[in-house]
Amino acid sequence: MCGIAGIFYREKNKPVDAQLLANMAAIQHHRGPDGFGVDVLEGKGVGFSHARLSIIDLNEQRGRQPFRSADDRLMLTHNGEFYDYQKIRTDLTSRGSRFVTKSDSEIILHLYPRFGLAETIRRLRGEFAFALFDAEDDALHLVRDRFGIKPLYYYADDDGVIFGSEIKVIMAHPGVERRFDNEGLLHQLMQVTVPGSTPYKGIHQVKPGHVVTFRRHGKSCLIEDRPYWDFEFPDADLHKKNTDDEEQSIETIRAGLTEAVRLRLEADVPVGCYLSGGIDSCSILGLSAAMRQNPVKAFTIGFSDAAYDETPIAQEMALSTNADQDILKLDGAQLYSHFEKTTWHTERTIYNTLGVAKFLMSKHVREAGYKVVVTGEGSDELFAGYPSFRRDLFLHGLDDMNPEERAEWQAMLGESNKIFSGAMLAEEDRDNYYLTDRIGFTPSCLQPWLNCEETARSVLNKERQTGLENYYPGQAIAEKLDRSKLDGRHPLDRAQYVWSKTMLESQILTWGGDRVDMANSMEARPAFLDHHLAEEAVKIPPLHRIKGRVEKYALKEAMKGLLPRTLYEREKFAFMAPPATVNKDKWQAMLSLADDWLSDAALKRSGLLDKKAVQGLLVEAQSENTSRARKVQLDAVINHMLGVQILHHQFIVTDVPAQAAARAKELGWTVS
Repeated sequence: MCGIAGIFYREKNKPVDAQLLANMAAIQHHRGPDGFGVDVLEGKGVGFSHARLSIIDLNEQRGRQPFRSADDRLMLTHNGEFYDYQKIRTDLTSRGSRFVTKSDSEIILHLYPRFGLAETIRRLRGEFAFALFDAEDDALHLVRDRFGIKPLYYYADDDGVIFGSEIKVIMAHPGVERRFDNEGLLHQLMQVTVPGSTPYKGIHQVKPGHVVTFRRHGKSCLIEDRPYWDFEFPDADLHKKNTDDEEQSIETIRAGLTEAVRLRLEADVPVGCYLSGGIDSCSILGLSAAMRQNPVKAFTIGFSDAAYDETPIAQEMALSTNADQDILKLDGAQLYSHFEKTTWHTERTIYNTLGVAKFLMSKHVREAGYKVVVTGEGSDELFAGYPSFRRDLFLHGLDDMNPEERAEWQAMLGESNKIFSGAMLAEEDRDNYYLTDRIGFTPSCLQPWLNCEETARSVLNKERQTGLENYYPGQAIAEKLDRSKLDGRHPLDRAQYVWSKTMLESQILTWGGDRVDMANSMEARPAFLDHHLAEEAVKIPPLHRIKGRVEKYALKEAMKGLLPRTLYEREKFAFMAPPATVNKDKWQAMLSLADDWLSDAALKRSGLLDKKAVQGLLVEAQSENTSRARKVQLDAVINHMLGVQILHHQFIVTDVPAQAAARAKELGWTVS
């Protein structure tokens, strides 16, 4: 895992500043503290840089990127891991390829000339983002993994293209404009974002499973954005034919997850596991323990609020596998005292301080001597583990129930996960015309955030509110969803597909994943997001994923022999930090931060938010007349308000190019 950056000018004779590339590497030093590299192809108008975190091939000189092909046709900079790369290397060597490093990254330079880009990507397994320049085709290819585990951003204007693993890397270039756009700001306050977007004007993400190609053509540059992979849920009728073979579903999961974990335990450094009290991380630990000769290091986050703390079940799992467990206990004051630093790394707002908790955990992991952990992210997406999925299945996918069954389900939905109403479940149903038109219904996972729209608009300053009068967030999200992947699919499949395109990429894998892990140079490997496993998981019938009260039923059955009885019988509990609005000690910690960022003076400096509306929400959040669900919702909005104020200071007001140059000088990352 590393940080990548680069410049591709439209005019190939325009020189690329090598020191600027070094500065772009330096501002993401946290992603790659083990060394840096810069390479410029003279007369080609292109240059790359790389900040390295050594996981595979620890030899600093031999594994240093960017890489060039022997004939100088290709230049590569890569972030991530390619699993099964030894098998690919062996095959290529037998075909005459000669490798000069032991790095997994080098396989790209041998696959691409032989098979082309499409076939090269098809053979890649893992989490990755890379840039590949082909001098023969005079084109730059930006490629992101199938789920968006690794980040990749770009900025394109009349001068050329600037890309990087993080937004601050792009902003380190003095030619990049730094400001919010109105639509992006509204989505930050609502939590849910438009796929492929950022809150910053002109800066885009390469979407998961996509290639963005910039090809020079005369004096212009052609841009092509194309998908190479997506979730392919089968037609609903096919699911109905396969509902009887429950054992096959269970065996498919068991075999696929075992292989995914095995591959992710391979590294030239020690590998640990994240362990909460959920079935996902417990399954990962159980499989890892079965494969390893020595006890596995298991890292657990605990909260001082008992209602949100899963430590007891995690301890039971650690004991059953003889794991070496390391528990980090956190309270509200710790979470808000590290909120600003976390926001600098996430580069977007966060609705729950779980993102801060994971930032502190990754720091703890590195201090314990580990660079790599295997995690359970992605399980809920593949096997329908969120309460919103169960709700959508009941409302839209169980038409043949008798009255008694329907009453039982209705009671079950009413009593489950009450603690998360307002965040993971909406207090009031929300039907959005555009989403319902595209999907057939408005997925429950989006409803809590759509319910925040009115509140989010109200806290923006009047000028920005006016600029958004004809903008509809639900429409913007709906238009980015591929209808061909939704039509004719089972309602549960449609709900899962929408989550994967919205909340998975922009939340789970961003401020809950890569950005807070790599903030402390720590690589997380989500085994469930192995595309071979995912391609089989989507074929599993909906009623094998959710069976009565049991979410992730087939997964639980597949891992039954590894799990403590308490966990096997336990209802799904979503992992999140306690909201400040329902926790007095944490509320005081939040108010201390609000004194800095939501004061009248701070609001006047940024010019983003309306003073009266902000103060009104803070009062409402502590009123005895405010429902618990609304308090949870307001906790998210307050965190978002803090976030946009902090982001404005960190990336709009601050001179990011000067900051990057100073960091390069401090590190000694200079290019003569």
